[in-house]
Amino acid sequence: MMESFASASRRALQFLQKQYGFGLWMVTRVDGDNWVILTAEDQKYGMAEGVVLKWSDSFCSRMVQGLGPHIAPDSNAVHAYARSPVGQQLPIGAYVGFPLVDADGALFGTLCAIDPAPQSAELAYQEEFIRLIADLLSEVLRAELIAVNADRRLERAVDQARRDELTSLYNRRGWVEFLEAEERRCRRYGHPACVIAVDLDDLKSVNDRHGHAAGDEVLRAAAGALSAAVRSIDIVARTGGDEFMILCIECDA
Repeated sequence: MMESFASASRRALQFLQKQYGFGLWMVTRVDGDNWVILTAEDQKYGMAEGVVLKWSDSFCSRMVQGLGPHIAPDSNAVHAYARSPVGQQLPIGAYVGFPLVDADGALFGTLCAIDPAPQSAELAYQEEFIRLIADLLSEVLRAELIAVNADRRLERAVDQARRDELTSLYNRRGWVEFLEAEERRCRRYGHPACVIAVDLDDLKSVNDRHGHAAGDEVLRAAAGALSAAVRSIDIVARTGGDEFMILCIECDA
């Protein structure tokens, strides 16, 4: 069985810390201007998994733009790093950073390290080796994200027991299962997600005045409108009489 991205990241960081030292090694996720620490091997900075930093303040944002090298044994000698906000906030004397890319080839995050003290200039000769580790992590990530998308499709293919008979949306059972599964993915990959709650006003008065068949038509029309307004990967559920929920996947507020 293929090793998970999370466990591969932990093993890679433990190896790199043992091999090269450094006060902090991280695997991170970039989401807009949020820079989320997914895995950390920290000896000196007090960083932990789940901490959110500002991407535009980081050395890594400059590395990805090509403004600074992947390995800077003396980061203060690199103008782009010495002038960055994080360099003013934390004691950083040396830096290592490589991009991680997702299944579409887009930037996912970084494999990176910092240390308070400058390191030997010989560290620059390790660029190809550390790049190889970053590339291997990207391969594990890509394979896992492809599998995640396949799991999502499978979940939808076997979900008839999760469907509301009236509207064909997911019912409360389906909603809870999808929400819990997506929360696990968000924690693992640092993805955002958004939940929208909707209820219909005065449905009872429609039922009282025009009958339950008319009320059912209103519910079906609402279900159709909500389904048409979201993307194919999003989840729309009817969780109560006139209550609907929407789970927007990999989507912030």
